[in-house]
Amino acid sequence: MDVVISLGGSLINPGEPDLKFLKELSKLLIKLKSRFRLAVVCGGGKPARVYSQAVRELVKNEFLADEVAILATRQNASLLIASLQGEAYPTVVSGFSHAANAILSDKIVVMGGTIPGITTDADSALLAEKIGAKRIVNLSNVDGVYTADPRKEKGAKKLSRMSFRELMELALKYDKREAGTNFVFDLIACKIIARSKVETHFVYGRDLKQVEKAVRGEKHSGTVVK
Repeated sequence: MDVVISLGGSLINPGEPDLKFLKELSKLLIKLKSRFRLAVVCGGGKPARVYSQAVRELVKNEFLADEVAILATRQNASLLIASLQGEAYPTVVSGFSHAANAILSDKIVVMGGTIPGITTDADSALLAEKIGAKRIVNLSNVDGVYTADPRKEKGAKKLSRMSFRELMELALKYDKREAGTNFVFDLIACKIIARSKVETHFVYGRDLKQVEKAVRGEKHSGTVVK
């Protein structure tokens, strides 16, 4: 079975590369590789936000802000490839057809962003469509999907199961189409998984026991959308 992992950049690089996390995640991915064909799409993290904001202040151009954020995602992808060593496809794949061919190598495929205006969430959803993946696992600093931002609203409640429509309705409230400002899964990504009915799991990325359960399709403490 093919599984796409949407890996939040803030897990890879919250300010500087988190090498301990990368090593621990890599061990898990290598373990899972014996049963699943894995593709990982890396977000940009703090470097993407810093550089995209710098571009906005210099030229007020969202296209250029997105372009510089994409470079950060590809740097993060390179870090993960280095951590996976010989178990990863040796280069950061640059597009969906490239990824579809690379996954046939039985290596773990790693990519970053693709084009301006599209988040790595949407890239993950599109990649899942392209390769026919049955499952997407979203790893972030949040342990599931909430009714509101749990870091800002005390009354926010975590949802253990959701429909595709319910996820889209929540995403619509937060979608701004700006680099670094998206909901836990942006609106375009939500629409893509809904049209192809790709089961999607949301878990706290640093809890690798929950990550493993999500990849395997087992019950976990996060959110399942199907």
